Amino acid sequence: MQTTFADQVGLAWLVKVRILILTVLLGIELAIAQFTPLAFSLRLFVETILLAFAVSGFYLLLLRVWKKPKPQAVMQVVSDLVLVSLLVYVTGGVDSSLNFLFPLVLIVASIVLPRAWAYLTAALAFILYGAVLELCYFEIVPSYATTHPGVRTLQGIIFVNLFGYLAVAYLAGLLADKLRQADKSLEFTRGALEDLQALHENIIQSASNGLITTGLDGRISLVNASAEKLIDRSEKNLLGEPIGSLFQDDLPHCSSQQMHAEVRYVAPNGFRKTFRIVVSELTVPGRGAVGLVYTLDDLTQIRRLEREVRMQDRLAAVGRLSAAIAHEVRNPLTSIAGSASLLAEMPDLNDEHRRLLQIVTRESERLNDIITDFLAYSRNKQYRFANVNLIPLLEDTLTLLGHRLQVQNTGITIERRYLARPVFVTADGDRLKQVFWNFCENAVRAMKNGGTLTIAIEECGADWQIGFADTGPGMSPQMVEKVFEPFQSQFEGGTGLGLAIVYQIVQAHEGQVFVRSTLGQGCTFILRLRKAAEEGALPASPSNQQASERLIGEGAHA
Repeated sequence: MQTTFADQVGLAWLVKVRILILTVLLGIELAIAQFTPLAFSLRLFVETILLAFAVSGFYLLLLRVWKKPKPQAVMQVVSDLVLVSLLVYVTGGVDSSLNFLFPLVLIVASIVLPRAWAYLTAALAFILYGAVLELCYFEIVPSYATTHPGVRTLQGIIFVNLFGYLAVAYLAGLLADKLRQADKSLEFTRGALEDLQALHENIIQSASNGLITTGLDGRISLVNASAEKLIDRSEKNLLGEPIGSLFQDDLPHCSSQQMHAEVRYVAPNGFRKTFRIVVSELTVPGRGAVGLVYTLDDLTQIRRLEREVRMQDRLAAVGRLSAAIAHEVRNPLTSIAGSASLLAEMPDLNDEHRRLLQIVTRESERLNDIITDFLAYSRNKQYRFANVNLIPLLEDTLTLLGHRLQVQNTGITIERRYLARPVFVTADGDRLKQVFWNFCENAVRAMKNGGTLTIAIEECGADWQIGFADTGPGMSPQMVEKVFEPFQSQFEGGTGLGLAIVYQIVQAHEGQVFVRSTLGQGCTFILRLRKAAEEGALPASPSNQQASERLIGEGAHA
């Protein structure tokens, strides 16, 4: 069967149009009645219009409770023919000016019903119109016509209307078929376009590389799922923003020879990332360039590993050199310190000489501390691994630090944010205490005028993350990149080996350590260690320690 436009929405639209036409007809006839006497009964006309209003209201209610559009379409067309016949009858029959309503009903039938129904509707319209004229002519019912044509004239009027109804049904049906075919073609094209659009969107959203498109003004128009993950922001929050404001470095340009560049990005959580960005023009055939396409690759991990390899090479070289220097320097240093002590015991020294000897002694001791750090850094260390809880280790360190800060009245407070208890890892507890103490000592030295040291513990996937955050002056990006390299101390009198040793210890534990800092906003050292099961934790007895003991040559990891 041919498709039609008979649905709930179409039928509701038909009822509303019917009500509008009835209202216009009623208004016109009432206006004419005010100036010219009518040949028909105005009362019967108004009653017929009110009946049509009631029928239309009934159909509006029926549409809400009965979800079968085709039977309702047939009912409405038939009832419209009956109502039009009544209106033609009460307005004069053969003299009625409302005869044009029959073709309107035929057009509606051609639209909402199959084509065969349009011819049936035309036949029914012919029968009803002929019946009205015949009944009035033979005075079977009261006639409101002012003219009385002969039989042949009456038959001519009837058959002319028959021809007109059939012509309207044919033309309306033909146009309705064309309209249905166009609607089918449009629906098919729309479906194909939607499928193509969905395919393109799926390709864009499934791409592993981040993809950002902008207009020619540089404002973001699209962000795929990979790009959202890379920059930790949703597309909704990025649309309309200038893309250049997201990154710390200048983006590449299509007009330049080099259409790619490495740029730095600071995520909302403060983590710094490095992206390789390639730019290309977004062109549309016939319109030229309409925007730009930026492709993002995350190089953060690669660059971090490259830095670690370079740093480990330096650490290994420094470790070998420091061991040789330490042994060569410590012997003459001991002689210098001993000779200075003997000279200081001579009774005939004046104050100037004694002050000079004190300087020699003090600097010898400082040089000896540096040599000790050299040896601690370069010497292979023995680790005793066991399942340990980090909370007691941290508390031991913080308790000692808290007493010292209280005695020295530094104005520094310690804040604990433990989001997990207990926190078990496989580690050497004494070595971790050394790491904790180093972080805390650096934070205290950074906060010369007081502040807050915050120690936080939280889960990070399969790792425990421990953060040491201070409110000091922070570090520059250049200093952050070199903070774990030897001799990079930013404190007066420091050797710059403390954090290098920390790095060695963390590497031996197969953990991660890094720093986040911004000038003027403090500094946070972050330590990540792999989780260990709480059950079956090894007790710290000598037998178990010996069973789990293994030697780690940090020179190999550095």
